[in-house]
Amino acid sequence: MTENVVVHEEVHEAPHDAHNDPEHIRREIRVYKIIFASLLFLTVLTVGVIKIGDVPIHYAIMIALAIALTKGFLVAGFFMHLLTEKKLIYAVLALTVVFFAFLIWLPLHDIADKMGK
Repeated sequence: MTENVVVHEEVHEAPHDAHNDPEHIRREIRVYKIIFASLLFLTVLTVGVIKIGDVPIHYAIMIALAIALTKGFLVAGFFMHLLTEKKLIYAVLALTVVFFAFLIWLPLHDIADKMGK
C-alpha cells in the first residue's frame, strides 16, 4: 500500500522594503521629474544669459560656469545617487577632483613658467 504524502508549501511573501514600496517609487519619480525640469530651466537660462542678456562676456562666462556647476551637482547628486552613497564614494570622488586639479595645474604651470623666461 502506498501512502499519499501531502507536502504543504509555505508561501512567504517578501516584505516590501523601502525601494519596492509603490509610494517610494512615486516619490522618486517625482524627484526625477523636478530635477529634469530644473536642468531644462538652467539650460534655457544659460542660453538666455549668453544670447539675450546685456551682460559683459566675462560676467556671462562666470554665470554660465556657476549654472554648469549647479547642473553638475544635480546630475551627480540625484541621477548618479551620490547624495545617498557611502563615504568610500566620496573618497573616490575627492581623489578624482585632486587628480583633475593636478592635471589642469601641470600644463598651466608649465606655460606660465615658459612665459616668464
